[in-house]
Order: sequence, then structure tokens, then C-alpha cells
Amino acid sequence: MSKAVCIISGGMDSALAAKIAQNQGYDIIALHFNYRQRTQIKEVECFRKIARHLDAIESYEIDLPFFKEIGASALTDKNIDVPTTGIKEGIPITYVPFRNGIFLSIAAAIAEKHRAAALYIGVVEEDSSGYPDCRASYIMQMQKAVNLGTKEETKVEIKMPLVALKKSEIVKKSLALGVPLEHTWSCYKEEKRACGICDSCRLRLRGFKEAGVKDPIAYKN
Repeated sequence: MSKAVCIISGGMDSALAAKIAQNQGYDIIALHFNYRQRTQIKEVECFRKIARHLDAIESYEIDLPFFKEIGASALTDKNIDVPTTGIKEGIPITYVPFRNGIFLSIAAAIAEKHRAAALYIGVVEEDSSGYPDCRASYIMQMQKAVNLGTKEETKVEIKMPLVALKKSEIVKKSLALGVPLEHTWSCYKEEKRACGICDSCRLRLRGFKEAGVKDPIAYKN
């Protein structure tokens, strides 16, 4: 059976992308990054539950502490407040510089090691928070770079099955495929009960509301 490396943050989008990979017949190699984000403990807990749900044949947890040293993001620098006033136009302060580029590079190395045919990432372009590294055009260029920079026999396809979906569509598809949404986490601020007011919580809650279903995780607000 073909293998797919799935980048799984512990969030709803990446969990669904990995579930789609499984349904498409791939053995799952689960990959998670600890980059000193505010909700790192909760995210890795969710990742492990999702990886078990997917019967992952391999599981990697990669530490990337340098993101905290770089700073420049509210997710990694606690001196920068996470925005709670609503989603605005432009690139938000929660953007982590070139995060997906670095994640994809490491994922490509793992894919080459395991001779995986595909690499799945849960980027969402239309309904995302304005991150430049979530654009389909960027991911396609990364695929070209990966295949140019690896062994000739290495042919990795980077798949982004959610890139054109709205959050409500992601909720509906997750429910249809049996993704354990109760084991996913989206909040940028809190680890015990989601804050309900950061950009990521707002996007998630709006998606559930538009889908007409209740979010299974607990919220403060």
C-alpha cells in the first residue's frame, strides 16, 4: 500500500486532510511539530489521539524551538497579544514566518525516507486567516522544489484537499467521514477551554454555526 506523510497540527483542518488520505487508500505517517506555540501541550495531545484514530504506521513529533527565538508572532512570543477583536484584512500577527515552508521541507525529508508517494497538508485558502503560506500557488511551487531537491526516484505529490473549502464545508465533511472533532483544537490562546474569541476560535465557531451543528469542545466564551 502507498504511504502518505500527513502534517497534523491537532486542529480540525489537518485532521480532516489526514482522514481523506486514509480514505484514499494510503497508510498514514503522522507528523507533528512542537514549535513552542502557546497551546503546544494541548495540540500534541490532540495529535496523538488523531494519529491513533488513523492507525498511523509511523508517528513523528519534531521539536522546532527556534521559532520562539525568532519570535515575530503572537503564537510564539508571549509579549505579543493574541488578537481577540475579530478577523481583519491582511496578514495577522499570529502568522509564524515561513512556518509551512519549513514544515513541508521536513515532511519531504520524511517522505523520502519512507518512499511515500504523497504529502498531505490541511491548508485552507478561501476561509483562512490570510496566511501567505496557505495559498495553493505557494504549495504547488513547494512541490516543484521538493522534487527538484530530492533523489531522482523520489516523486512526492503535495496534496491540499481542503484548500478551496469554507470552514462550514470542512465541518460537514469531517462529520461525514467520522473525524473525531472532539479531539481537535483550534484555539490560539488557551489549552483547557478554548477562548472563543481569538481569530481561530471565531473561524471554527462560525463554521459550526453555518453547518448547523454544535462544536463538541468546551469554550470559555
